Amino acid sequence: MSQDIYNFIFIGLSFGLYIFIAFTSRASSTKEYYTAGGGVSPFANGMATAADWMSAATFISMAGAVAISGYDASRFLMGWTGGFVLLTVLMVPYLRKFGKPTVPDFVGDRYYSKLARGVAVLCAIFICMTYIMGQMRGVGVVFSQLFGIKIQSGVLVGASIVFFYAGLGGMKGITYTQVAQYCVMAFSYTIPAIFIAIALTNNFVPQLGLIGDFTLDGAKIPFLEKVNNINTELGFSEYTSGELSKVNMFCITAALMCGTAGLPHVIVRFFTVKNVASVRKSACWTLLFISVIYLTAPAIGSFSRVNLITKLHNTSYANAPEWFKDFESTGQMAWVDKNEDGKIQYFGPGKSESNNNHVFVGGARPMYPADDAPAVQLKGIHGERLLANKADLTNPNELWFGNDIMVMANPYMGGLPKWVIALLMAGCIAAALSTAAGLLLVLSTSISHDLMKKIVKPDLSDKEEVNYARAASFIALAVAAYFGINPPSAFIAKTVAFAFGLAASSFFPTLLMGIFSKRVNKQGAVSGMLFGIVFTISYIVYFQFLGGTSQDYLFGITPEGIGFVGMIINFVVTYAVSLATPPPPLEIQQMVAEIHVPGTAVQAMGDDDAGVGGEGI
Repeated sequence: MSQDIYNFIFIGLSFGLYIFIAFTSRASSTKEYYTAGGGVSPFANGMATAADWMSAATFISMAGAVAISGYDASRFLMGWTGGFVLLTVLMVPYLRKFGKPTVPDFVGDRYYSKLARGVAVLCAIFICMTYIMGQMRGVGVVFSQLFGIKIQSGVLVGASIVFFYAGLGGMKGITYTQVAQYCVMAFSYTIPAIFIAIALTNNFVPQLGLIGDFTLDGAKIPFLEKVNNINTELGFSEYTSGELSKVNMFCITAALMCGTAGLPHVIVRFFTVKNVASVRKSACWTLLFISVIYLTAPAIGSFSRVNLITKLHNTSYANAPEWFKDFESTGQMAWVDKNEDGKIQYFGPGKSESNNNHVFVGGARPMYPADDAPAVQLKGIHGERLLANKADLTNPNELWFGNDIMVMANPYMGGLPKWVIALLMAGCIAAALSTAAGLLLVLSTSISHDLMKKIVKPDLSDKEEVNYARAASFIALAVAAYFGINPPSAFIAKTVAFAFGLAASSFFPTLLMGIFSKRVNKQGAVSGMLFGIVFTISYIVYFQFLGGTSQDYLFGITPEGIGFVGMIINFVVTYAVSLATPPPPLEIQQMVAEIHVPGTAVQAMGDDDAGVGGEGI
């Protein structure tokens, strides 16, 4: 059978399973739509949370980041893992005790203000939309490679599938679908890694292979030394050393960590279990399931780096492997024969007098002639796909590829069996779909429940509320699909990092101070959220869309890390404004104090909705 048939079988079976689960467990009430009825077991919720957590950025892009930048990519591993621990220790037990399943709901009641609730809804929309954009881009990349279609078409196909099962099943359907998706992701991530580890290091445990010896073709050299050597020989820095400044590295890691603790779609997952004891068990299971992927990613990234260079560098285009031409045809790899020797050559900035390795002038992405252009403009003399870009002749690098394809390309590069490649493709799609569905639900809930039900139209019936949620899902997916086609960054993990920055600068300080400080009031919370998120969005927009250059970075901090500065601004503004204005009502101060008393329950103001009631820790 061909690779395409294997792909169709594995993808078709997994889609059939997801849709079956979504249909059989579809929500029949607002409580099931928002929190799956609160009856999910800790084990199942741990799997579902892990699937929700491991997005396309984790599954597809994180290993690509490791492959490209080596040590510097550890910011993603440290930030996302540390953030989850922060979330489970500082946030979830108290939020669960408060009994409000959405972040705007907590903000609205804790800060006794419809304005605060409205600002929180606005922040949730910005955070979720930015996050979903990255997922839609990931879906588009995978579908593009699978079916040989343009990324734009892939994004539209993925958006349609997400709308079907997220809109139909609500949180109940999403939860059980995510359990199946986690299983697909775990197997599809680890099995190819085991095959490649055996091929490159003769060790079937990828993590041990990474710190073991490179043994391919009879060689025996420490694997990391091998990667360092090929990097430096080609003009890249050592793989195990970083290029990011310490300030920027710290800010990005801190923004990812604190942003994790403020992500609304992860917080709401802990309202799907019965009680706080189940929340703690569920968090332990989640950490265990996440570790399966996170401990494998560095090995996959490093293996990809070695495979890419050994298979392509100095290989004539005529003898290039077929998978390279497949990726070239979908625009995810490109080659420009700068020195006209017919060989593919891959070099780093160290081999250039201009200290860059741009294939195209200005570091642009590949652009192609129109499909109806004359044949001489479409194919080169070696049969390569010609480009419309002007080549950058100030450096010798001829190979361009998207960072996000490294995970997908790795099994092709390693020559793995077709069924393994098809399994990996199913896992890539599961990763993007699972997180997109969770985010979509939170986004639609913020609009239907926190905006419409709580602010605009309090007499909304349950049926009308769910209908509003489904309508909001459709509109949100349409917007996300547009930005998935025209992303703020071509690198999925970078786009997702913006979402974490927005969460860190808006929700994290507001939630933390709302839980641990009786003095913080509604004026402080509203001011802090607005200052934090407006500053962070402005910085990102300026440098991503309005032509800002790296020379203008504040203290050298890139847009991915600016959320940390926005968070500090939020903390300072919130506390200063709170001190300058009247303290919260006594009943609010009493409520905050009770959250920290074991065995007590909290009755939040306006606690008349479908959320899960407060309970003791």
